[in-house]
Amino acid sequence: MTHPHAGARIPFLKGHGTENDFVIVPDPDGRLDLSAADVARLCDRRAGIGGDGLLRVVRSAAHPEGAALAGEAEWFMDYRNSDGSIAEMCGNGVRVFARYLQREGHIEAGDLAVATRAGIRHVHLAKDTEDGGQGDITVSMGRATLPGGDVSVGVDGRTWPAINVGMGNPHAVAFVTDLDEAGDLLHAPAVAPAGAYPAGTNVEFVVDRAPGHVAMRVHERGSGETRSCGTGACAVMVATARRDGLDPLRTGAAATYTVDVPGGRLVITERADGEVEMTGPAVILAEGTIDPAWLWGPTH
Repeated sequence: MTHPHAGARIPFLKGHGTENDFVIVPDPDGRLDLSAADVARLCDRRAGIGGDGLLRVVRSAAHPEGAALAGEAEWFMDYRNSDGSIAEMCGNGVRVFARYLQREGHIEAGDLAVATRAGIRHVHLAKDTEDGGQGDITVSMGRATLPGGDVSVGVDGRTWPAINVGMGNPHAVAFVTDLDEAGDLLHAPAVAPAGAYPAGTNVEFVVDRAPGHVAMRVHERGSGETRSCGTGACAVMVATARRDGLDPLRTGAAATYTVDVPGGRLVITERADGEVEMTGPAVILAEGTIDPAWLWGPTH
């Protein structure tokens, strides 16, 4: 793969899911080689296009990490955080990824399998509403894992106990009395013990709104505070359910929570088989082209 310095301009789109926003780069044949620095440049909100992350849309067969999944899913979501680092999974990103495929006519309303670094994610696109609005998108996010062990998070000298939840990527969920207690979240909260998350973690702060209804703020590993985090909302739902004494795998009864994020609202269900489903909106709002001379030129 080479940088197409002299080639055609590179198409991109911009989309968001509950205001978790992404630069979308269609690359069906896997020809673009985007370095971490390239991704960070594109996601820069002042000098670039701006986004919490980047979604590269590649056919699974054309991506070395997706090839083994090509028999199950035609498309691979190559997701990067805004600092260019690779992430295993992005729940809001999967919905936006699916909306892009629908917009381009690759898929229609109904069911879709998407390959990710965390495995196959099954997606359902609801039909458009009668008033012409776009239907919500539901993503099967896999089962949560709860490794156990005592962990805590800290901000500005205060610490809270946290629940370690895996959703294909790591999370530390802390319950607080007011979301302002999380501070400005410009920097990653302290997490202890140091070995609990060797590759870093996402940190969620949660307050109760009503029975079955919580609100959260999140510091996403590699991106800072974001307006929404799909895997984080799932982790929060599972942590809250366990706090409330609910475990669908044990009881055989599904549990559903509404999770408010700064950018909107998600509905999360943990089914009786342990599968976690996330439902929410996804919007494609603009498209354009990237000038390769800007991205890879001498001022790079």
